[in-house]
Amino acid sequence: MRKLFFSFLILFILSACSQGENIDATEDEIPSTQTVEIPGKIFTSEKQNSVIDEEEMKLSIKTYLDSHDELDNASYPFQEIIDEEKELNKNELEKLAKITKLTKENDENFSNYILNNTLPEEYQEESERISQYITAYNELLSELDEILSNFTDDINKEIFSKINIESIMNKSDVVNGREQKKIEEFLDKKNIKTKAFGRDH
Repeated sequence: MRKLFFSFLILFILSACSQGENIDATEDEIPSTQTVEIPGKIFTSEKQNSVIDEEEMKLSIKTYLDSHDELDNASYPFQEIIDEEKELNKNELEKLAKITKLTKENDENFSNYILNNTLPEEYQEESERISQYITAYNELLSELDEILSNFTDDINKEIFSKINIESIMNKSDVVNGREQKKIEEFLDKKNIKTKAFGRDH
């Protein structure tokens, strides 16, 4: 979740900065992308119209959230470079594209799984909450990156256009501390161990 915080922070700093103000970063501040390994596992399931038992559901949630966390961490160094207005080389672009593709597949696979199967009692609503939260989080990061990129391009061209953050604000109804707390309380209640949200590190 740190990327989301820093993206918001950078967005508001850029909004407040005048044309002549620049925040320079040294090479040492940008994480290395060379050691990034693309996660080899995401959530997948071929099940349709099946009754899912509780143990399988717990494992499905864990796999989905752990995959999200690994993909989120893998994309972080690339996003840092983009935020610093540096260019990614061909290898880095290919890696980031693969991570982005896997992130979308992870979200879509889990969403289809919970919509097309019968889940155990107490799991339907919370699984939907988890799916909506993680998907909105990933979409929000993507939108913020695009806004930041367009904003800095406009500043460089001496264009001062208004930033439209209505879509971002709408997603904040889903991606917020209150919703995350509900998810974590559910994970604790069902004893689902996951690396997501900084847990079990």
